Amino acid sequence: MSNTPSGGPQGERRRRSPLQALVYWSVVAGVWALIFVVGFFAVFSTDLPDTSQLEKIKRAPSITYVDRSGAVIGVRGSLNTPPVDLDSLPPYVPAAFVAIEDKQFYHHFGFNPWGMIRSEIWDLQHPHGPLRGGSTITQQLARNLFLTPAQTYRRKAQELVLAVWLEIHFSKKQILALYLNRVNFGGGAYGIEAASRRYFNKPASQLTLGEAALLAATMKGPSRYNPAANSERAARRATLVLDDMVRMGAITPAQRDEAFAHPVHVSARLADQRAQYFVDWLDARVRAQLGEPTEDLVVETTLDLPLQAAAEQAVRGGVAGHTGQGVQQGALVAMDGDGRIRAYVGGTDYGESQYDRASQAERQAGSSFKPFVYLTAMDQGHLPTEVMVDGPVTIDGWTPRDYTGRYLGPITLQTALAQSINTVAARLANVVGTTNVAQTAHRLGIASMIQTSPSMALGAVEVTPLEMTQAYDAFANGGSRVTPYGIERIRTADGRVLYDHGAADGGRVPVIGQPALAYMTQMLRQVVASGTGTRARVSGYDLAGKTGTTSDYKDAWFIGYTGGFVTAVWVGRDDNTPMRRVTGGGPPAEIWHNFMQAALPRLAAKAIPGGEAPPPAPTDETAASGQPTPESPDETGGGALPPPLDGPGLERPPMGPSGVPY
Repeated sequence: MSNTPSGGPQGERRRRSPLQALVYWSVVAGVWALIFVVGFFAVFSTDLPDTSQLEKIKRAPSITYVDRSGAVIGVRGSLNTPPVDLDSLPPYVPAAFVAIEDKQFYHHFGFNPWGMIRSEIWDLQHPHGPLRGGSTITQQLARNLFLTPAQTYRRKAQELVLAVWLEIHFSKKQILALYLNRVNFGGGAYGIEAASRRYFNKPASQLTLGEAALLAATMKGPSRYNPAANSERAARRATLVLDDMVRMGAITPAQRDEAFAHPVHVSARLADQRAQYFVDWLDARVRAQLGEPTEDLVVETTLDLPLQAAAEQAVRGGVAGHTGQGVQQGALVAMDGDGRIRAYVGGTDYGESQYDRASQAERQAGSSFKPFVYLTAMDQGHLPTEVMVDGPVTIDGWTPRDYTGRYLGPITLQTALAQSINTVAARLANVVGTTNVAQTAHRLGIASMIQTSPSMALGAVEVTPLEMTQAYDAFANGGSRVTPYGIERIRTADGRVLYDHGAADGGRVPVIGQPALAYMTQMLRQVVASGTGTRARVSGYDLAGKTGTTSDYKDAWFIGYTGGFVTAVWVGRDDNTPMRRVTGGGPPAEIWHNFMQAALPRLAAKAIPGGEAPPPAPTDETAASGQPTPESPDETGGGALPPPLDGPGLERPPMGPSGVPY
């Protein structure tokens, strides 16, 4: 027999029934859960943003962008689109957003535990990727109103705390109205009213079911699912929205089928399209840095509107003049020696396509990458007068060839760069080391991955026009790397400064020393004076640059500069199909010439710093006198050298899984 009395505590525990045990442990768990919740809210409520002014906001604040002289170039937000009343919208409009974003919206208290658990499991399985969604509409509203988009666990925790606060202080109807009036729909439209007018030229109260589904589809990613820029992707997602609405009972299958039977027509036109690619590029940066504004802001930018107008005109005219050769799109970025962006063109027509080719399109650089090869050689002690053989060469099984199919034999490095000789660039990269070339390009500002196979010497590297502008700026400003920027100051409407680039400027970083800088300037001047870039010449100015043409004529570039000012031009096709024998010395050089001819007098451009005195340059009249041009493959010019053609000049190297040569 046990010595423990039957009526003691141990005996009581033994006699506890299953129901009593369940009640007991439920109470224990509840107490600990309450302690956890109180602690959670105590920890993450210590530095929450001020929420006292939320109810006083009449509309979503706007951000006004002005150029360097104060002229307005764009407005983002709802300056002219007051918030809409939810009752004024067709019932299927808010239903579309609930169906695709938060099916349990009307049943949770600000957050969905099961959704959070699913997202946490995904995050644990993908530790190196961005944190996954799982946020309710209330959480998204809390983030948009009070927090930054930073993907951190602390921000997610504060988002949850604020979501509960919103649920306590506002009804579901008010929360949904706030959400629809604040959310980003892409294309510079914030709020359902601005989005409806932006994409369909009508008030939100007149949206059709298909239009509502298309707008709801953008919530997954305003840029990726932009109805104007990515119509097919947005349409596929809109189909999912309609299907979810049927499953929720918000619409009938017949209504869904009726929506499918009437295609949605997106109107991408804006009343004023000046510099809108630039404004979009900046807008994302402003909101990432400051979060969603709670008051009207003014962003003072680096843009020069007269230069921007000249750039847009040059790109449109240059592309239109060569559509017969398959040229479809163009991009241009112009920057001064300190990194200020003075002109920024992401495409020929912002109204037709908001896809920004200046900073988003990664295209092969072609021969415009060669200066990094030659700079690496100059850094290692090679000279422009050094002789190298233009002749057949095979490197690791890869055989480059020149555009003409003819070889010049022994030539100087200066001549090889001016004439864009591919075999010499390949030999030189092999001598100095492709890894060293990649390091040089990264040092000057190329951020994209650079593969180091032999073909990289001829530009089998994918870059953006903005990257190339930054990298070439070191040649233009005396040898320093700078960071491109477009924001000088951000201030409130009453003049309070929230950000000043001057206070945050890290300054120039020297990346090219002497005599390498002088040698590169000397050689790149010859590209414009007598090489592949003669069509870019503007008489009376010290100019240098490099053409670039990629395999199968898919991309063509001209990147050139004067003292403290650089401009990069790219032309090609969005579907990455070949153009018809379009080279960098053709349309890109012409666009560059037309833009710089207008820009140079305004810039009061000086000689290129860090180089020798420029040689006498031919006048524009000489260049246009009917002499055989460097881009004419049928004419030799009667001299000892064949015409300096900047053709693709490489046999296609093996392709890796991503489509990039390796």
